Amino acid sequence: MGPWWIYIKGSYSGPQPIFPNIESFNFVAAMSSSQGLNTLTQIKTIPEDGSRFKEQEDQPLSPMARLFHEPGSNVYIISIMGCKTKINVDVLKENLVQSLLRHPRFSSLQVFNNETQSIRWVPTNVNIDNHVIVPKLEPNIAFPDSFVEDYISNLSKSPIENSKPLWDLHILDIKTTNNEGTGVFRFHHSLGDGISLMTLLLACTRKSSDPNALPTLPFNKDYSYIKFKGFCSVLEMLWNSCVALVMFVFTLLFLKDTETPLKGSLGVENRPRRFVHRSVNLADIKAVKNVMGVTVNDVVLGVTQAGLSRYLNRRYSEINNGEGTDHCNKTNFIPKNIRLRATFFFNLRATTRVDTLVETMKTGKLGRWGNKIGYVLLPFKIGLKTNPLDYVKEAKVVIDRKKASFEPLFTYFIVYFALRLFGIKAVGKLNHKVFSNTTLWFSNVPGPEQEVTFYGHDLTCLAPSCYGQPNALMIHIVSYVDKLSFVISADEETIPDPQRLCDDLEESLHLIKSSALATESAKNK
Repeated sequence: MGPWWIYIKGSYSGPQPIFPNIESFNFVAAMSSSQGLNTLTQIKTIPEDGSRFKEQEDQPLSPMARLFHEPGSNVYIISIMGCKTKINVDVLKENLVQSLLRHPRFSSLQVFNNETQSIRWVPTNVNIDNHVIVPKLEPNIAFPDSFVEDYISNLSKSPIENSKPLWDLHILDIKTTNNEGTGVFRFHHSLGDGISLMTLLLACTRKSSDPNALPTLPFNKDYSYIKFKGFCSVLEMLWNSCVALVMFVFTLLFLKDTETPLKGSLGVENRPRRFVHRSVNLADIKAVKNVMGVTVNDVVLGVTQAGLSRYLNRRYSEINNGEGTDHCNKTNFIPKNIRLRATFFFNLRATTRVDTLVETMKTGKLGRWGNKIGYVLLPFKIGLKTNPLDYVKEAKVVIDRKKASFEPLFTYFIVYFALRLFGIKAVGKLNHKVFSNTTLWFSNVPGPEQEVTFYGHDLTCLAPSCYGQPNALMIHIVSYVDKLSFVISADEETIPDPQRLCDDLEESLHLIKSSALATESAKNK
């Protein structure tokens, strides 16, 4: 779970960027076509300054990390940075060597052992030039925005070369509508979950208002999503958990989502993705929240349910009538009783702190790291509604039921113990079956509450997503200062117009907000 789009504003006062003279970019040549992990020679870590870190014993990948190499679960997190000034490549490289490369997972190979059929972390000497890719581009490309979007989509066609740690950063020195340059981070999901990787990158940032201060995150505190309020709440928790467990087993065995225009076909995880996003004002979300007495997450889920309904209604209108214009949203073309569910991911860490990862990058000690995520199967009620606020009300009922259950812990421990009992291959097939029987992945990650700088560049937007999952659609929500972004990862064969889905999400928020304000105004009369 974890693209990030990171848009950078303001002027950079440091040294002028010096871009290497790289030959015309050949994407296929640059990206490895290898699908598996080869046996590599063991090498110990040697930092750039020639000194040695404390000797580390080779460690096996955790079962959860190993799972992300299985077919159908071979997932990458992609993080995109856009900037209003040229990205200073030399400054980035220098700082990455002193920060990110000091993290053990970012300076280790993943080496497959033929005898034990295991994969181990092997510390290695990292050449930063092998990870920071700066293609030489024509400065006057006719459609630069489309080019950048296509480039990012092309990254989803090939894995990272397995002869180096599984991450890279692409710098596109091309001016687009909003940016002077674009950077694209890419990580294999075995390096860590989305929260871990997002927090790690934010550990490389500082507040714009105070260059020495780390950013503040909403989740930067001790947290537990399970809260007992009495005996009745315990009974409710147990009942909801039992229902969730039964539905999980049914989904594993036979229960599939309806074949809608959003449902991916067999092999969708191997097809390239299109990444688009749309930012809205967080104040609009909070306005609905305050009027309805719900949470920001409730509003976001309600907007998502409304947006998916609008999109599907138009697609069904095209199928039935050959039309897909906006007037179709006044007539319901959606079949009744559609089953459409999201795999909704939960962070299971008791605490997530940026300063902890700063310490990791200073000392090289791993600490608490890895993939600590569970998930719930979240149903969306698809259909057109007379009152837009009903989308939020229905979403709140469903997510409250999920939060009042052990379902995220169940799914985590089911996978964990199944790995111990049946092995990687069996659990890989289990995960693939559950994921492919649902329609989409959904993740919600809060970002910094203040503007931050990334190695001296002011950031204006964050937006994460993934590719490699066995679903045609992923919706990732991320907040940053006063904005909230809907990030879409779409299989174009299934969803040829992801920008229209962004339009539907934005329009749904507008309708829900207008209805909420009208309701509030009527109460005050």
